[in-house]
Amino acid sequence: METTIKITISNVTKRKAESIRQALEPDNVDFPQGLSFEIENLDNALVFNFHSTGNMKTLTATIDEVLAHVSM
Repeated sequence: METTIKITISNVTKRKAESIRQALEPDNVDFPQGLSFEIENLDNALVFNFHSTGNMKTLTATIDEVLAHVSM
């Protein structure tokens, strides 16, 4: 099964977007096989792109972890 999920957070300043990106960088390594994650800064929005060709539980756990870091 192949899954792509895009989450957009609107009205994010460039400074806040860069802080979030730096906070998530250390977690963006050694991903499980079949799972990828990219961050885009588009205008005043921060876009998280998740792509999985594997286990759905791993994908949802990763999304949950990323959003938990963002909310901090």
